[in-house]
Amino acid sequence: MTHLMSGVCEADRISIHYLRTGGDKPPLLLLHGLTGNGACWTPLARSLANEYDVVMPDARGHGQSSTPLHGYRYEDHARDVMALIHGLGLSCPLLLGHSMGGMTAAVVASQAAGMIRGVILVDPTFLSPQRQREVCDSDVVEQHRRMLGRDRCDVLARLTSRHARRSAEVLDLLVSARLQTRISAFDVLTPPNPDYRPLVRAIAVPILIVIGDAGVVSLEMARELQGLNARIRVEQIQDAGHGVPYDQPERFEAAIRPFLRAVAAARRPTCPGSVRSRSDQALQTIARSPRPQMPAGL
Repeated sequence: MTHLMSGVCEADRISIHYLRTGGDKPPLLLLHGLTGNGACWTPLARSLANEYDVVMPDARGHGQSSTPLHGYRYEDHARDVMALIHGLGLSCPLLLGHSMGGMTAAVVASQAAGMIRGVILVDPTFLSPQRQREVCDSDVVEQHRRMLGRDRCDVLARLTSRHARRSAEVLDLLVSARLQTRISAFDVLTPPNPDYRPLVRAIAVPILIVIGDAGVVSLEMARELQGLNARIRVEQIQDAGHGVPYDQPERFEAAIRPFLRAVAAARRPTCPGSVRSRSDQALQTIARSPRPQMPAGL
């Protein structure tokens, strides 16, 4: 059985909680979307644990991580990820992000290519300025506020009716994550988002973009992005919406495995950003010892 270790990484007065499979294997960092948390990746981590040291953090304002009064821009999330890479001493990790986590992964990859060896962007929030304003002006925050006041069983029933094809395990994980998401986390929806085109152009490591057939990033947009960066590969998964990893988990895993294996097997790049000096270790980025192990998929 796969076991997950639980730990906390502290950086600049922010505590980032994470789950980790561990082992002397290529590190793989999984970033969730808005209203998710690291545990939502449990089924995928279970499948990949034999080949990768899978690390699944809770973004600030989510799960068991800190909830600062402000600082929920994508740049803030990206700094947290880079601090986690330093704090855990991850050497050239692979980076995978979904939705909000996909945009965060793109920011990290564009700014710190020397820290990672490849990136997978799963239907990232690459929204036009108009669409950003529409989302921000919608009642999404009020919907979440009302949901936080509901009984857990009611929230699970509502989610199940909307996503009947998702597994019971995934639905349970998503509900737990949703009810742990603080209102302040929705500040990430405040425009403007980073301009995704310059971000994509600036990424200097292999890139895989995974989309559904009814999500944020259309196949047409994905082809446009390929024109901006020759390192991009695109995989489209049929019968999947924005929640690609949850709607079609087997197809999703089949789509990312060849990319992960190819990038992990390639000649190891020099990742100076992952090597910490003693002075670095004495500063603000400190990883606490993992907590006792817990079985995956509770």
